[in-house]
Amino acid sequence: MTHFSPHSKPTLVVLTGPTASGKTAAAIALAQRLGCEIINADSRQIFKEIPICTAAPTAAEQALVRHHFVGTKHIDEYYSASQFETDVMALLPSFWSKGNYAVMCGGSMLYVDAVCHGIDDIPDISPEVRSAVKAKLEQEGLQSLLDELQRLDPEYYGIVDRQNTKRVAHAVEICRQTGVTYTSLRTGTIKQRPFNIVKLGIDLDRPTLFDRINRRVDHMMEQGLEQEARSVFHLRHLNALNTVGMKEMFAYFDGTMDFVTARERIKKNTRVYAKKQLTWLARDPAVHWLTAEQIATTDPVSLL
Repeated sequence: MTHFSPHSKPTLVVLTGPTASGKTAAAIALAQRLGCEIINADSRQIFKEIPICTAAPTAAEQALVRHHFVGTKHIDEYYSASQFETDVMALLPSFWSKGNYAVMCGGSMLYVDAVCHGIDDIPDISPEVRSAVKAKLEQEGLQSLLDELQRLDPEYYGIVDRQNTKRVAHAVEICRQTGVTYTSLRTGTIKQRPFNIVKLGIDLDRPTLFDRINRRVDHMMEQGLEQEARSVFHLRHLNALNTVGMKEMFAYFDGTMDFVTARERIKKNTRVYAKKQLTWLARDPAVHWLTAEQIATTDPVSLL
């Protein structure tokens, strides 16, 4: 077995930060300098049909540096942070065979944590269980799943975000699939990785960040967000479309919100999401907060 010193091991540079902070451009500049490829850690940009809503890297941006996990799944395909961990860990050896660096860029914190810390080994959910839970959600609503979760796993019920439909449904799926509580399977053990991890966060003041968010939403509208949303409106029940941008446009199509209100609500809800991302990141002391300019010039190994 080969033994590495901390500085001779390959290094995964994780570039994160709130939505609209400029992660894609910074990641491209960093990857070009390090001579490596980019792993996309955004749970929605992986879906092929909604690139405008998710601000996915454009074809021109992907031509500059190869991006992985962008537009590789359809919105009706199930994908999770656990699967992302498995896929990235299988991909990384091919990166290390070509160089000492890889850049992972994204603001989906569960996906980032899955690769950096690992996810508990939760059994796969059978199609039958998934379909049954989905049917109950559609026919009886979220409260029916919350009631079931409270009965099956009162401890997890006490801490889960009860507005997060995906997490509630997944917990119920696990309880049904395994016959034990989700809590009993959540060990929280951090997995050791055979590579260094350096986390870089893009440092922006709130007024600048919120202005970038507002301008991005206007740009999405110009790029055809409404048309993109109409193309998937008939699939609105899918979890992949339970996201900022789509929800508000669907409300506009339903007639419960006018266009101007929908556009401004997307801006507001995106700002709220950015605040949640910043709160999550603030709990991680491993993040080095740098400006985009500093990220483009800093040697990641110097931060180990």
